[in-house]
Amino acid sequence: MYNALFAHINRFIDLSTDEQDILASLLKSSSYKKKAYLHEAGETCRANYFVVKGCLRLYFIDIKGAEQTTQFAIENWWISDLTSFLFQKTSDFYIQAAEATDVIVIEHHHYDEIFEKLPRLEKYFRLIFQKLHQASQIRIKYLYSQTAEERYTNFNTLFPEFVQRIPQYMLASYLGFTPEFLSKIRARK
Repeated sequence: MYNALFAHINRFIDLSTDEQDILASLLKSSSYKKKAYLHEAGETCRANYFVVKGCLRLYFIDIKGAEQTTQFAIENWWISDLTSFLFQKTSDFYIQAAEATDVIVIEHHHYDEIFEKLPRLEKYFRLIFQKLHQASQIRIKYLYSQTAEERYTNFNTLFPEFVQRIPQYMLASYLGFTPEFLSKIRARK
């Protein structure tokens, strides 16, 4: 199972077989059924998850009691409540399996040890966090600068297979509108 992660890492930096063995000793793997929670609001996030197979989502409950999805992670993507994970603060977010999902887990108590033993992984995670930050900024820009229909069309163009994988209410939440509005958009298409 770790081969998927090693292949991903090697797209950014080269890890030797010995380094892969060290990293593997500090990781664990887990599987989750659809709708299972990996993390819940009110807890401190103790892990960063690399998706091997499946789909996870990060969301919070807004002041009206509605779920607001802020991030998805499919194969070869990382997901965590990074603020809670990095600073060990209580989280306002949930991480839930949108599909049956297999993950590789870095637990917080191994995070510094990984960087001490494998300092080149700091570059890998810096590059991953840069990509995550870029994606987050683009999403925020789209939420404020595009119509709901433009956001859906853009997302569907960029990630057509993904649109088919996730429930409509999760996609609508991520794109910033209601499931009913998404149904109207799809009906017009």
